[in-house]
Amino acid sequence: MDMLNRLSHIALIVRDPARTAALFAGIFDAKAVRREDENGHDETFVRLGEVWFVLVKAEVERPLTGDHIAFLVPPSTLHKVADRLAALGHAYQWARSDTALYFSDFDNHVFELDSVGVDCE
Repeated sequence: MDMLNRLSHIALIVRDPARTAALFAGIFDAKAVRREDENGHDETFVRLGEVWFVLVKAEVERPLTGDHIAFLVPPSTLHKVADRLAALGHAYQWARSDTALYFSDFDNHVFELDSVGVDCE
């Protein structure tokens, strides 16, 4: 029995939602949608792939850990993103014989672009 459907969204706590949204725009051409909810909270949404990310403003220091969000991409996307990150002066790391690329945002959320995927079935 499948209890879960696709992801609705992922919320990330960030110090500066506009800055994080601009990073995603520079890397992925992602568009940000800014709105005020019914309770007066300023919200920033960015769609990466098929998933909405809600960038929630708060002053939180987050340590860099192994937690990460991974997207499955074709190998050509890895090099395109690496070129964009380099042009932005943003650090990244190749992994697993250059079949994956990792980078973090300004608040230590780690993202992986994986060109192989996970086969657990």
